Amino acid sequence: MPLEITHEDFLTPSQVLALKSYCREQAAEAHASGKKQAVRNWGILHVALDAGLRVSEICDLEIRDVILDAEHASVIVRDGKGGRKRGVRIGSALRQHLADYVAWKERVGESTSGRAPMFVSSRGGPLTRTAVYRIFRKHADDVGIPKRFSIHSCRHTYASLLYRSSDFNLRLVQKQLGHRSIQTTQIYADVLNEDAVVAVENLPQ
Repeated sequence: MPLEITHEDFLTPSQVLALKSYCREQAAEAHASGKKQAVRNWGILHVALDAGLRVSEICDLEIRDVILDAEHASVIVRDGKGGRKRGVRIGSALRQHLADYVAWKERVGESTSGRAPMFVSSRGGPLTRTAVYRIFRKHADDVGIPKRFSIHSCRHTYASLLYRSSDFNLRLVQKQLGHRSIQTTQIYADVLNEDAVVAVENLPQ
């Protein structure tokens, strides 16, 4: 079934900033009080927003999948859609956050061996997709993000922001998202067509 998206599937930049700021503040308070969940939740949502991983890919992420070298910072998706493996390059902000997060996991006694889950449930096992959906929705509600958005909206939003910030490099977006066909990625280009913005402004007044 073809991907169907419209502008209502993208968080606005101000909504992204509001969500990030709130999660960052909650994590800072949790660090101070020794609580774990808010620290983990900020890591999950930062990966969703700045790496565009699918929910299943976030749940499957292991310590060994995060490469924190400054020149090659990336997240390895070992079993993406269709069983495909890919590397997703990440920026310095997310790289530093994940480095700090792994160090924090060591301090609080969570496993940081290669095959250990990056994000764990309160029982110590991998998170479920339902749990990740709920984490997003709770934080989205807290900052007033409309109900139509879900954790998957972070992936759409990442794609839209990356497309613009890469000077409309569709191949780069395709590689980062792990789309088999460029036609799937083309949908983002069609929705975000800047010519449409110019055209509607030039309609007779």
